[in-house]
Amino acid sequence: MATFQYIAKDASGNEQRGQIEAGDRNSAIAAVRAQGLFPTALGEVKRAAAPAAPPPKAAKGKKAPAAAKPAKKSGALNKEIKFKMPSFLQGKIKTKVLTQFTRQLATLVNAGLPLMRGLEVLKRQMKDPQMKEALDGISENIAAGGTFSESLTQYPKIFDNLYVNMVKAGEAGGVLEVVLGRLAEFAEKSEKIKNKVKGAMIYPIVVLVAAVGITAFLLVAVIPKFKEVFADMLGGQALPAITQAVIDMSEWVQHNGLTIAIIVAAFIVIKKVVGRTAGGAKFYDWLSLKAPVTGTLVQRTAVSRVTRTLGTLLSSGVPILQSLVIVRDTTGNRIVSQALQNVHDAVKEGEGMTQPLSQCPVFPPMVVSMVEVGEETGALADMLTRIANTYDDEVDNAVAGMTAAIEPALIIVLALVVGTIVIAMFLPMIKIISSVTGGG
Repeated sequence: MATFQYIAKDASGNEQRGQIEAGDRNSAIAAVRAQGLFPTALGEVKRAAAPAAPPPKAAKGKKAPAAAKPAKKSGALNKEIKFKMPSFLQGKIKTKVLTQFTRQLATLVNAGLPLMRGLEVLKRQMKDPQMKEALDGISENIAAGGTFSESLTQYPKIFDNLYVNMVKAGEAGGVLEVVLGRLAEFAEKSEKIKNKVKGAMIYPIVVLVAAVGITAFLLVAVIPKFKEVFADMLGGQALPAITQAVIDMSEWVQHNGLTIAIIVAAFIVIKKVVGRTAGGAKFYDWLSLKAPVTGTLVQRTAVSRVTRTLGTLLSSGVPILQSLVIVRDTTGNRIVSQALQNVHDAVKEGEGMTQPLSQCPVFPPMVVSMVEVGEETGALADMLTRIANTYDDEVDNAVAGMTAAIEPALIIVLALVVGTIVIAMFLPMIKIISSVTGGG
């Protein structure tokens, strides 16, 4: 019989710890469940080795036999030494990997599999090395008596505050599988919105890069050839104003290429430096919300993210003040973060969320009204989730509208630029052809 140490939840969600004798791991799990407990961690207690017997006394006139050398610990000698990459060199894990892990773990735990067993199953099939290493450490921490949420805090680059606090609330309430399911659903919807926004920006960026590239090629490689032809054929005659302007621009670009590169690099560096300051970053965030075409999309995305995150935290049992702090730190926009800080301060003083939310222009009156109804009816979490669902649809509409507006605008700009250059080069050709025809 072996001794197993367990951590489990009772029917009220209270944590219970203890030891149990069983023949194997599965028998131990069954015994814990037979007590009406739900095991969250279980590990075998290693027994200390028995003390070695004293060496036999040597007979008179005989030397005592040499003490046997301690056996080499093959495990220590043969243990494979693995190189662990420093944390500052490790990149952030892909959202898809974390979402898939969370969804699978929720399914396993919901099916009745103990948490440790579920982690072992997922660890065996995990292909991402960073995530696999994290699962090794989490399993060891839980086996040593730690909780799942405490173990997650050791890997902040993989599991953020939102994830850790929701798991902690799930452990406290004995509904870990429900919270894991909500986390997976939250991550899937957030990633879906992010991918839609990124997808909407791909086409405009490609068209813009193509326009700049084509224009640069014409100014650097094509226009100089036409300039030589015009000089030979027209013999110093005046060129049309539009043609001369294009040729002057071509010469300026050719002679000031290094200056242009320095200006672009300086602009990027200054933008990054200013963005690292508190005032500059706040200005950029304000600018992103007020931009003519993309501002509406940024605003609706921010509202959707804030309401979904806050609703998910509250429905998982995280206290409202703690939830507001988590949402404030994960918005990614300082204007919205300041508004949530004002909401936090008001709630801390015993007031409602409605007044400070109404003072922030990011949150439309409809959102403020729905939050007020949620507070009055005691269904704030459900109301926030409904707002998020509504604004997810609004984001879809904004993405479609932005794409529909940007695509023709960029095509028109590209056509104007290239068309102007073509017309500028074609006008002198008409003059040349007319002179040749008239001379003939």
